[in-house]
Amino acid sequence: MSVVRLDGGAAELPELPSIEEESEPSDRLRRIEALTDVALAHLDVNDLLAELLERVTQLLEVDTAAALVITPDGRHLVPIVAIGIEEEVRQGIQVPIGRGFAGRIVAEGRARTITRVDRTTVYNPVLWESGIHSMLGVPMVNGGEVLGVLHVGTRSPRTFTDDDQRLLQIVADRVALATQARLANADRAAAAALQRSLLPAELPTIDGIELAARYVPGVAGVGGDWYDVFPLPSGELGLVMGDVVGRGLRAAVIMGRFRSALRAYALESDDPAVVLSKLDRKAQHFEQDIMATVVYGILSTSRTNFRLSSAGHPPPILAVPGELPVFLDVVGDLPIGVRTDAPRTTVRIDLTPGAVLGLYTDGLVERREQPVSSGLEILREAVTAGPAEDVCAAVFAKLVTAGPTKDDIALIVLRRQ
Repeated sequence: MSVVRLDGGAAELPELPSIEEESEPSDRLRRIEALTDVALAHLDVNDLLAELLERVTQLLEVDTAAALVITPDGRHLVPIVAIGIEEEVRQGIQVPIGRGFAGRIVAEGRARTITRVDRTTVYNPVLWESGIHSMLGVPMVNGGEVLGVLHVGTRSPRTFTDDDQRLLQIVADRVALATQARLANADRAAAAALQRSLLPAELPTIDGIELAARYVPGVAGVGGDWYDVFPLPSGELGLVMGDVVGRGLRAAVIMGRFRSALRAYALESDDPAVVLSKLDRKAQHFEQDIMATVVYGILSTSRTNFRLSSAGHPPPILAVPGELPVFLDVVGDLPIGVRTDAPRTTVRIDLTPGAVLGLYTDGLVERREQPVSSGLEILREAVTAGPAEDVCAAVFAKLVTAGPTKDDIALIVLRRQ
């Protein structure tokens, strides 16, 4: 028997003895429990699901089986592997949570059985059109969180027993454990790849300006930190430093949307406050419940001044030859995504020859064991009016020395030659 998986492949597996060959119902439970322990050790999530569903259909002597997981928005179930109803996966069926057989199992968090499969009991037309008569389904739960549903069905009348339910629940629990762990790994890998793709591959070469930058992901997983540098049609130079609140793939995706939107708005206005206001409007309309801090600035064509606006971001630092570095006293407007009617503010900073300007995310200066003020003071001591690459190296040598940091760190340094 072949199994259709989410990736479109098929797994051919050896036949197992039928129920009649088992001496006691408890033998089936022990066998499936041992099977899942072994399977978890070496299979990826798609192969694991395919193998477990194949084995459970043989042990329960059912005609169909399917595993569905909750979508990221928490509103639907989508099938990721199926036996006997392969078109359920191929057609991309979405089952609203709370509706139909599978949707009610998630909503109620408990097993269900039905002996009539039609549009009154099942949401998915594939199930009733395939001639299924009886169904048993259980929630896939891990750590108290329902992740999806595992259900089986027969095309002839069948009364599922408590033993059948216990066996299916064992499989569902193991599937939930494997699915959550491995999808989390996939999420982290995808987030890291996405973030790397959105950071500048190389900084632009600008006459009279030195640029250097660093980005280091945190050990807690990739977040929404990003920096950007781009020339504008006017000949000016745009610099961005941002931090989307949250971690993982969702934060990285939102970061990518913000980055693209900000670039587009930067082509429409030469006022950083206007650009951030448009970004905020876009976020509140399309990205509800998302917050980000952003600082956006524009370097003039003469390279003598820098106009910037801050949306709740840590203050930039400025070092001028012969003077102590200072944190810029910019107006701290509210972060992106926070509902407010207050106008945003742009400030202008003069850049004398040799001046160094640094933008960074809070991961650079925040540590659990010390107040933020201590991190800011260390940063101030590390920054000098020297070459941009040397400043980056000095800052990281001072602030990133005691082992991996929890949060992402991003830093960009601009120096007027």
